[in-house]
Amino acid sequence: MNSIQTVYNNFAQTYDENRLIFDMSEIFAAFYKQLNVRSGEILDLGCGTGEPFSKMFVDKGWQVTGVDFSENMLKLATKYVPEMKTICADICDVKFDNSTFDAITLIYSLFHIPCIEHEKLFKEFYKWLKPESKILFTYATKEYTGHDEFNGYITFMGQKLFYSHTTPEKLYKTLKDIGFNIEATDYRNIANETFLWVTISK
Repeated sequence: MNSIQTVYNNFAQTYDENRLIFDMSEIFAAFYKQLNVRSGEILDLGCGTGEPFSKMFVDKGWQVTGVDFSENMLKLATKYVPEMKTICADICDVKFDNSTFDAITLIYSLFHIPCIEHEKLFKEFYKWLKPESKILFTYATKEYTGHDEFNGYITFMGQKLFYSHTTPEKLYKTLKDIGFNIEATDYRNIANETFLWVTISK
């Protein structure tokens, strides 16, 4: 079991108790408005407890598949969002058929994966998306880590977590080279944390 997985298993309850301090309603509304369908199939990678994004999509009538490698987080997801399908696996290991999903989200999860792996992942995501479908993901930048590029540990809720990112410019070039259209790039401060929120489409 890798260290990030261990940490999230260990502090699932703490994370659960603090989940409501992260208000995602505005972000969800903006992303949902941009989608081409009002209901469909969404893949939530790093879904955690299933709140808020998975639950918000379920409430809109979507079929949600949530992937997380923390068994304890998924136990909470089953409690809070029993309608969603959950898969206990590493984001880097899961496989899906081409053109399966109308949307993919990675909320506070991608930056825990070494950025050297991101291009490979996004190539997979591109295949899994239906034409004209979209991805929303949170990206760490120097506004959070203090560095233009970063691979290291930062304390979150009393636990040291691994974070990894390159510059936004390099990220955008990688996404465009794969074939994505970049639709929105917004820096948002939520619960005193500033991250880059990116919306892309196939």
